[in-house]
Amino acid sequence: MDDLLYIVVTAFVSVAVLFILSKLIGNKQMSNLNMFDYVNGITIGSIAAEMATSEISDFWQCFVALLVYALIMILLTILSQKSAVCRRFFTGKSIVLYDRGKLFKRNLTTAKIDFNEFLTMLRDKEYFSLDDVETVMFEHTGQISVLPKDKSRPVSPDDLKIVTQQKRIEVVVVADGRVLKKNLNSTGNNMDWLNSELEKQNEKIETVFAAFCDGDNNLKILKCSDRNPTNNPFC
Repeated sequence: MDDLLYIVVTAFVSVAVLFILSKLIGNKQMSNLNMFDYVNGITIGSIAAEMATSEISDFWQCFVALLVYALIMILLTILSQKSAVCRRFFTGKSIVLYDRGKLFKRNLTTAKIDFNEFLTMLRDKEYFSLDDVETVMFEHTGQISVLPKDKSRPVSPDDLKIVTQQKRIEVVVVADGRVLKKNLNSTGNNMDWLNSELEKQNEKIETVFAAFCDGDNNLKILKCSDRNPTNNPFC
């Protein structure tokens, strides 16, 4: 029983330490991790798992190892932010793979991808012909960035000389039937405005799953139902 209690406690401690260290290191999407970050993340997770089931003497060894790995990653991040040379060394740099009808084979070798992989990555970006592509860059994250030719890019309002109004982000003011007062105040409105808008739509706060205030100061309501849809074509 004491052993089980010890494992429960050390597991909670390892999770807490892992959470704190991940916040100190910084959040990154999986697609933005380079190989070094990925390997370090796996190593730190493995040490944390070992720490959860280790003896008391090994517990502190694992704890110190976690701190060392985290400090190294934090230090490398700071160095990369301060120095362009360090940033290129630790995270790499962008490589031109294709530009104005020319494919750079040596850069494909540097990026460690072959021509078929190159074409596959282009198709993933919805470019099925090199005639539609002006420049392709290989980023340090392992993804490609594509600059399409003018004839292949989507038409924008500027191209059509259309004047548009900039949209603003919609603010959630009601969630799960509860008013988010801080968000409501950030829109410049108050409870009187919210109740008035709900009354106009014959709704009550208790029956609203979520409500949003858009850039034009309109209230948009999202309703919720416990019943399954009657016109579901996938049943």
